[in-house]
Amino acid sequence: MKEIIENYVSSKIDENMMYVKKLFEGNSDMVFREFYIGNVKTSLVYIDGMVDKILINDLMRGLMTRSHYIKNENEIKDKLLTVSDVKELNDLENGINFILSGETLMFVDGLSSFYIIATRLWPARSVSEPSSETVIRGSRDGFTETIRFNTALIRRRIRDTRLKMAYTRIGIRSKTDVVIVYIDDIVNKTALSELKNRLNKIKIDAILDSGYVEQLIEDNKWSLFPQIQNTERPDVVASAVYEGRIAVLVDNSPSAIIVPTTMPNLFQSPDDYYQRWIYSSIVRIIRFIAMILSLVMPAFYVAVTSFHTGIIPNKLAYFIAASREGVPFSAFIEAIIMESSFALLLEAISRLPKAIGATTGIVGGLIIGQAAVQAGIVSPIMVIIVSITAITSFTAPNYEITTTFRIIRFLLIIAAAIVGFYGIMIGLILTLIHLVRLKSFGVSYLSPMVSENLSDFKDMYFRIPINFFKKRPKYMGTEDKIRQK
Repeated sequence: MKEIIENYVSSKIDENMMYVKKLFEGNSDMVFREFYIGNVKTSLVYIDGMVDKILINDLMRGLMTRSHYIKNENEIKDKLLTVSDVKELNDLENGINFILSGETLMFVDGLSSFYIIATRLWPARSVSEPSSETVIRGSRDGFTETIRFNTALIRRRIRDTRLKMAYTRIGIRSKTDVVIVYIDDIVNKTALSELKNRLNKIKIDAILDSGYVEQLIEDNKWSLFPQIQNTERPDVVASAVYEGRIAVLVDNSPSAIIVPTTMPNLFQSPDDYYQRWIYSSIVRIIRFIAMILSLVMPAFYVAVTSFHTGIIPNKLAYFIAASREGVPFSAFIEAIIMESSFALLLEAISRLPKAIGATTGIVGGLIIGQAAVQAGIVSPIMVIIVSITAITSFTAPNYEITTTFRIIRFLLIIAAAIVGFYGIMIGLILTLIHLVRLKSFGVSYLSPMVSENLSDFKDMYFRIPINFFKKRPKYMGTEDKIRQK
């Protein structure tokens, strides 16, 4: 048993089976099938529910009925194993990991090694359209929870031998499959090396979703801003990889994460590239303006009504004063009440079943707004401002940046209630200072806003025609600079 204790397989099949059975003792879904190939004792070990039983049955039928084709146990792999993917190993610890991943181990008496037979097959969700990233024009397929489905979706879009998919496992107990996706002659080598280094440093019991990996490898864990992009769309991953960035796929997660990430990346939608440049540029500019409005509008209203009433035109001032007549709270309390109510409503909608979520949102918003106005808790103009803020905040394609802006919006409202416009300006300046200092895997978070290369501005505030995208972004530090000749 010394060899087995050192995780190397014994040439005696009974010792191997005794070790494996003891290791999986108490597991009712483990299957240990012992049989003979001629006079050679053989055993299959697999987990019920994670393997293709039809394939195993066909394999056993061939092994047991065609034993006369071999002279000794060393010929089994080459003459009897009728499966396309077979590996021969002698490291039993590695073999156990394959069993837990859905493969089948085959022990043969007299051999000091064993075979890993690819029989992986488990219940999986089919490829469908991602619900969180809808597009008007473009592909409708999205990632699933099965990592091999996801790698295949990327392979369909990048038919290049230089596309690399580096496989690793993370999680001391979960041993979750993770794949690093990049194009070898394009990728930023410094970012790739840093990513691999950070992944190797992860020492945690379990990785259940790509969100775990995202939080463990990001640059600044205290920042409100997401420094890693996540997506459910394979076309977004393919586009990022062509640009020199790196994608990380995690088994059991329908979301891929992309590094390095810059702030403009989070405001870009696949539709920006699938439609004509004029419309895409206009929509992108509207998107930037909408996010600025969603960030400062409630704070601006609080500052104006509390400190700077002199800048309001007379007719508008009379209207605001009339609408606030009978409201017992200050503009600051009004804003906090409405923003908090809206945040609670969004959280409730996200937890409700889809069939009633949309209806609940519409009815809940109308009832809360109307009831609050009639009860004299808030003014009608505050309801209008919060409604416009909500609409503009939804223009961002990335949900995490929307959440970040919501938190900053609350902070700006508090700052505006204390010192008016000065509070808003101080809050925005501090935010900008933080963004300038923030990096994502060595790339400035505000790139290309802070880039010295004017050609990088071709795809930021607006998008010029695709014909002019001759070079990849300089700030990415890619190996191959040219993407169009």
